[in-house]
Amino acid sequence: MVEQAKYEVLKRIDKTEIRRYPRLVIAKVDGYGDGGFNLLFRFITGNNRQKSGIAMTAPVVSEEIAMTAPVLSETGSIAFIMPEGFTLETTPEPLDDRVKIVEIPERVVAALRFSGRWSNSIFKKKSEKLLKELAEAGIKTVGQVFSMRYNAPFTPWFMRRNEVAITVEPASI
Repeated sequence: MVEQAKYEVLKRIDKTEIRRYPRLVIAKVDGYGDGGFNLLFRFITGNNRQKSGIAMTAPVVSEEIAMTAPVLSETGSIAFIMPEGFTLETTPEPLDDRVKIVEIPERVVAALRFSGRWSNSIFKKKSEKLLKELAEAGIKTVGQVFSMRYNAPFTPWFMRRNEVAITVEPASI
């Protein structure tokens, strides 16, 4: 079984969970297209200065292209969460400079889980539902909605765990 990022559920609002995530170290590729996943996969399978393999974790996190005006990013990003216990100092150094190692401080995130296939239209629909639930509850958001996918590509569609999520202001929960 793949290690999953740990979190604490602080509150539930209808189908949305408000979670506290600890500090995380991620390997990230901006402007990924279809190749970002492959760059990250090569990194965790030894394409790094130390030639170290790193266990795969879940979820795979991606920031989608924001289709609002003005367009602030044309690319999006994809990230693998490093296993628990990794720090900026202990994470192997990528050989490919498109792979960046970044530390994300502890944060509070609202997440809406759904199963099945993932597509841009489903992402948009679920994002709207998440933002509506948070607005109705008076919870303030920070940044853009991102996706979290937990399963390997060969997992049957009806068994897949997906989420849309957004950082929230802790004082508003």
